[in-house]
Amino acid sequence: MYEAILRQHVRDELEFEPRIDATHINVAADNGVAALSGYVTSYAEKQAAIAAARRVKGVRAIVDEIDVRLPSDKKVADKLIAKRAIDVLAWDPMVPSSAVQVLVHEGWITLTGNVEWNYQKQAAENDVLKLSGVLGVTNEIRIVPEIEAVEVKNKIEKALRRHAGVEANAIQVTIVDKDTVVLEGEVDNWEEQNAVENAAWSAPGVKLVDDRLRVLRQPLT
Repeated sequence: MYEAILRQHVRDELEFEPRIDATHINVAADNGVAALSGYVTSYAEKQAAIAAARRVKGVRAIVDEIDVRLPSDKKVADKLIAKRAIDVLAWDPMVPSSAVQVLVHEGWITLTGNVEWNYQKQAAENDVLKLSGVLGVTNEIRIVPEIEAVEVKNKIEKALRRHAGVEANAIQVTIVDKDTVVLEGEVDNWEEQNAVENAAWSAPGVKLVDDRLRVLRQPLT
C-alpha cells in the first residue's frame, strides 16, 4: 500500500509541474526508490521531472531511465548547438571567462575546463542544458582546490550549524584527499539531505561529495 501511495504522489507531482508533459513518463516505486522511465522532448524537461520526483515526501532515491526524443522539427545541428553554448556561457557572469570548453556530438554536450567553485561548474551546466536540440550534458569541468582540508571541514560544519532545517550534531563531515567531502549520519527527510549536500558543495575547492546520509523514512499523508 505504501509503495502505491508513493507512486501516485510522484505521478501527481509530475502532472502538477508546468514544465513537464508527463503523458509519456512512467513511475514505479519500491522501498522509497522512485524509478522514472519513458520519454520527454527536451533535456531540460527531463531534469525538471527528476527534480519534481525528488520533492515528493518519502522518496529517498531516484532511478532515471527517461529518454530524450526530439521531434524532427526540433533537431539542431551540432555546430549551431556549440555556438549557442559558447555564447550563453560567455554571457553568464558566474562562469569565468574562457574557463569552460564545449564539445558537441549528436546533440550531446560535454563540458570541460577548470573552475574554483562548484557553483561555477553547476552554472555552466544549467546554462547549456536548456538549449534547443540538446539531448544530454556530461559535465567534466574540474574544480581546482585552493584551500586546506581542515578549513573546508570547518566551513562546512559552520554552515550546517547556521542552517535552521539541519540538525548539525547528527552529521559527521570528513575530508578525504583534500577535496572530497564524506557526509555520514541521519537526516529526517530529503529536503534536509539536500541542504546538507548544498552546504558541502558550497565550500571552496570541493570536487566530490560522497553522501552516505541515511534518510529516515516518514509516513505518507
